[in-house]
Amino acid sequence: MLLLSLFCAPAVLAESIRVLLAQEAPLVEVRSEGALALVTETGDTKILHAPIHLRARGDGVHVDGQRAMGGQVLIRPLRGNLSLVIGREGGATTGAPLALSGVVRLSRKGHGLSVVNQVDLEEYVKGVVPSEVSSAWHPEMLKVQAVAARTYALYNKMLSSARDYDVVATIQDQVYRGRTGVDRRVEDAVESTRGIVVTHQQAPIYAAFSSTAAGPTEDAVNVWANKDLPYLKGVECPFDLESPYYQWRASVKIDQLEHNLRHQGFSVGTIATITPIAYSRAGRVSRLRILHSGGETVLRGEDLRKAVGYTVIPSTQFEVESIGAEVVFAGYGAGHAVGLCQWGAKELAELGYSYSSILQYYYPGTGLHNAALSQLMMPVIPTP
Repeated sequence: MLLLSLFCAPAVLAESIRVLLAQEAPLVEVRSEGALALVTETGDTKILHAPIHLRARGDGVHVDGQRAMGGQVLIRPLRGNLSLVIGREGGATTGAPLALSGVVRLSRKGHGLSVVNQVDLEEYVKGVVPSEVSSAWHPEMLKVQAVAARTYALYNKMLSSARDYDVVATIQDQVYRGRTGVDRRVEDAVESTRGIVVTHQQAPIYAAFSSTAAGPTEDAVNVWANKDLPYLKGVECPFDLESPYYQWRASVKIDQLEHNLRHQGFSVGTIATITPIAYSRAGRVSRLRILHSGGETVLRGEDLRKAVGYTVIPSTQFEVESIGAEVVFAGYGAGHAVGLCQWGAKELAELGYSYSSILQYYYPGTGLHNAALSQLMMPVIPTP
């Protein structure tokens, strides 16, 4: 009955987070130290010995070649943690096994499987911290990251009731790799801040963070038009000079850029020039003009980053050095630069600032509250 109730209850644990690990995965291998309990949507429970293999077929989810009743299954270990491998048809895997706490829910989506890890909030935070920053960083900075990650997760959970997950385990939200990289320093940072979140008007904030501001942080509204939030206004950040991403150069083949822009829905011909035409208050490219054989196209700086690749052009704080067979960009910083600057926070921690003062600096006008002891309000979503 306990396993069956997991399909019906709003949360598996006192405070849990639903983390989307994969969408339309053709093959999932689940391993465990011992036996696994598999519960179908119709309430049937089976005890299986690992490893088991799950695939999506036209008539539903198949477990080791046998169709499971209903459109989804839930798997939990009877001892220890789960180990998950997302694979491709033919047996090839997409990476190392992912050690997970909690339970895993798999459902048929499109031609593959949606994979969601429902895990205790604090265990989730432990999985985010070493995936976002180095666990060798200053303990106060690890606390900063733990509180920001916890706050971000709760903010999204409060707004995700219409979805079957709360956050995505990638840079789309915040990177989560289960137990990978979790060491004593990470455990200490999370446990010493257990339950603490950043709030504004008694609600968890949209705790945006990125790697390297390389100058003032950015007003959120300049990056996301629907997020004009009072606590996501730019602040000075001269603290991240040691970041390896402080200054960079990148080149992109012109024909690849043209192809990528068309794929993003921009009607561009052969590109002749790319010129920034508007900047944010913090000096980042907000709009640029592309002259091409089909005319003129104006797009946002973030649209260019998306078309080229967020890791290729790390930020919108750039200039176009040259254009020919390749476009050469030179710039500063990494990420959207809204909210917390991770490398800046690292330096402030090393200078002796506490995690609470660092968070309140990067999120002005906020406070810290223990979510387990406070009655938190729903976040206020600004209208575009």
